Amino acid sequence: QVQLVESGGGLVQPGGSLRLSCAGSGSIFSAYVMGWYRQAPGQQRELVARISNGGWVTYKDSVKGRFTISRDNNKNTVHLQMNSLKPEDTAVYYCNAVPEYFAWGQGTQVTVSS
Repeated sequence: QVQLVESGGGLVQPGGSLRLSCAGSGSIFSAYVMGWYRQAPGQQRELVARISNGGWVTYKDSVKGRFTISRDNNKNTVHLQMNSLKPEDTAVYYCNAVPEYFAWGQGTQVTVSS
C-alpha cells in the first residue's frame, strides 16, 4: 500500500512562493498519473495540477502560469512550485493519483495572508 506524505506548506504573504513536496512509498508510485489537490474550508477537494509518468502536465485555469508540477520517478516524489500566491490559494494541499486511488495523506496547509 502506497503511503503519501506531503510537506512544504506554510504561511506566506500574497505574491510569495512555496514549494510543496510529496513522497510516496513503494515502486508502483511511478506508474500513475499524479496530481496535487487542494481543499479550502467549506469547499470540496479539487484537482489543481497533474502530471503523467512521462511528464505531460495540465493545470486548473486559476493556477496556470503560477504553479508548476514536477515529478522524480526515481525518488518517488512529486512537487508543486507555487508562485504569485493569492489569498484564494489558501487550502490544505494533498497529492494522490489521478483519479485518486491511494489513501489520502495528512496534507500540508498553505495560508496566503498579509
